Amino acid sequence: MASNETCDVINIGSRESALAMKQTNLVVSALQTLHPHLTFQIQAMKTTGDKDQLTALYNFGGKGLWTSELEAKLVAGEVDIIVHSLKDMPTTLPPGCVLGCVTAREDPRDVVVFKKSLAGKYASLADLPEGSVIGTSSVRRIAQLKRRYPGLKFQDVRGNIDTRLRKCDDEEGPFTAIILAAAGLKRLDYEHRVAQYLEHSKGGILHAVGQGALGIEAREDDERILEMLKGLQDQKTMLACAAERSVMRTLEGGCSVPIGVETAWTEAGNLFMAATVVNLDGKTFADMSEEAAIGTADEAEAFGKKMAQALVDRGADKILEAMKK
Repeated sequence: MASNETCDVINIGSRESALAMKQTNLVVSALQTLHPHLTFQIQAMKTTGDKDQLTALYNFGGKGLWTSELEAKLVAGEVDIIVHSLKDMPTTLPPGCVLGCVTAREDPRDVVVFKKSLAGKYASLADLPEGSVIGTSSVRRIAQLKRRYPGLKFQDVRGNIDTRLRKCDDEEGPFTAIILAAAGLKRLDYEHRVAQYLEHSKGGILHAVGQGALGIEAREDDERILEMLKGLQDQKTMLACAAERSVMRTLEGGCSVPIGVETAWTEAGNLFMAATVVNLDGKTFADMSEEAAIGTADEAEAFGKKMAQALVDRGADKILEAMKK
């Protein structure tokens, strides 16, 4: 294994995108502070999702799009850990791989970015005239926004954050606005482009499972690495994301399936979760919200299963089956 051949060098797998590298460097910096005697080397690569910037995300099938090639390197011992955006990680990992830790969460909300030339003209999606074109490759976002704003139109937009911003701002392009994750914009210092935060309570939408959090994947039998990662674990983020991932795993949804979630810790110390499954036309949906006392990963897993079953009881299974077809 890579970690045993050179004990003082830890090899870290990452995607090559600017956001992935920024996230990986955040992890490296934290690890270096905790383990100053170790050397951390980043091995970056382009995954299938990076290489194909034309196919709409929902036509890929979703699972493993950003992760499988990096996981092959992990299993082969070529890297010791992989830094992922947790929302990109399938809820079931390859044999021998585990989620070693989840770091503190950045803002998980989705946001609206308007075309630069329209800055100041509109404050929110509710201000837009019917027929305005919104750029997003996410079925989850499209479905929920169609439910809230049936007069809007949606068009696929692919690429890294810089590319999508450029496509949005193109005066010859079709987009009035695009939908992005707040976390990525903040990490790349583009927060000034945010025109509207789409939290559910203010006419917005529920975000993706794990959005805003980083998940660090390791080999199941690499006790040294797993012990090293414990110092990066953020317990509340881990428990919230474990519950979210349990909902998705139970519903057998990949990242191309319209499952939205929102979690928060209450003043009483309980975990509140809202979850939704919406058909692509925005007209059929299943909603559920509840809070529970969560102190362990097993309790988070059970809470997620309970939420998923409640969604099924409200028709989520029929919506997902129709989506698969």
